Amino acid sequence: MPRASILVIEDEEKYRRTIGLHLSSLGYEVKGASTAEEGLKLAGDADLVLTDLKLPGMDGLELLERVRSQNAQSAVIVMSAFGTVEIAVEAMKKGAVDFLPKPFSLDHLTVVVQKALEVRALRDENLQLREALGQRFQFENIIGHGPAMQEIFATLARVAGTRATILLAGESGVGKDMIARAIHHHSPRKDRPFVKINCTAIPENLMESELFGYEKGAFTGANTSKPGKFESADTGTVFLDEIGDVPPAIQVKLLRVLQEREFERLGSNRVLHADVRVIAATNVDLRAALEQGTFREDLYYRLNVVPLNIPALRERKEDIPYLAAHFAKKFNAELTEGAIERLMSYHWPGNVRELENVIERSALLAAGPRVEAADIKIDTAQRARPAATAADHFIPEGMTLDEYEQSIIREALKRANGNKSQAARLLGLTRNALRYRLSQMGLE
Repeated sequence: MPRASILVIEDEEKYRRTIGLHLSSLGYEVKGASTAEEGLKLAGDADLVLTDLKLPGMDGLELLERVRSQNAQSAVIVMSAFGTVEIAVEAMKKGAVDFLPKPFSLDHLTVVVQKALEVRALRDENLQLREALGQRFQFENIIGHGPAMQEIFATLARVAGTRATILLAGESGVGKDMIARAIHHHSPRKDRPFVKINCTAIPENLMESELFGYEKGAFTGANTSKPGKFESADTGTVFLDEIGDVPPAIQVKLLRVLQEREFERLGSNRVLHADVRVIAATNVDLRAALEQGTFREDLYYRLNVVPLNIPALRERKEDIPYLAAHFAKKFNAELTEGAIERLMSYHWPGNVRELENVIERSALLAAGPRVEAADIKIDTAQRARPAATAADHFIPEGMTLDEYEQSIIREALKRANGNKSQAARLLGLTRNALRYRLSQMGLE
């Protein structure tokens, strides 16, 4: 690992030599300069610049601005025997990472220098991660070579830079989460928060406080105030995943946020404002939910400004070889032609997520880095089948339609071990639609 380079700009030779010798003894590569002009010529490659405030000609604060404009990644520490709080604040405002009042001990200098270099390293690492993340979410890096996906990417390129609300529809596992993040990273809000809210995972009695926050004393156990997801996402993007599972009472509050950009914390009458861009996703047919009365029509049209339907993997099989090669590289494996053919012959009910899991499992269990057709381990066990409906069978003799519907719902709950979300999926209903039917049965 290369040694950190430090430039010491100090017109007093004794100070400059003492600091330089000490930092060299710590393993740093040190250069010195006696004037600001000389220092500017050497500052371009320095990881850290220590500069005196009082220099002949240009002063330390002006030098600080010039160094920062010349090399924005350089960390700068300002030293001065005439240190005041005002000067220290001014230096920090102009980009200094620290201020050292003279005289200072060499031990103190060591601590300040180490801290400044650690801050720079963290900043550089954060920048690299953000650049890598931005590359990952480039539309061209999301695999989709077929005409359907290309049309989606073209639409996203047109609307990503706006604040328009987008509704992503598609089966579980098709990549709605990744597309939502790509939209955020192509928007002017990319440096602001991206807050994902899994509407299925939040219990109904906690959803309001999770989304909008709460005040101290709002309910038992609320010992402190807490901001909600929308407040945390201010100036950024909120991704409402599985929007179809939001209870009706919360749908009203979401509509208000979308229309007025305002809300109130639980237990408070104070109106708060949130400048957020909303992206919603669903794996159920919201139009069917409208007909069933489980989803508000006004909220649906507020969300459905830019509707995008993400096709299932079985509907874009031309992407399977590219996706498979991408995942194989991720897991340090290579797929043979036979393995690709095996993957192409499967219908992928779990979509891209299932494909990734299969390749990871196959790569782990393969005898070598090459994954053969025989190594492709697909779980072909019979999946849970939807509970029967009246359209599939005649109603048993002596049983009313309501009784038959109740028996189907009970059977679905039994198969799902009481999990309402899973039972709703088996029945082809939303969780709210199932909850409504259970309430009618007196079982909610």
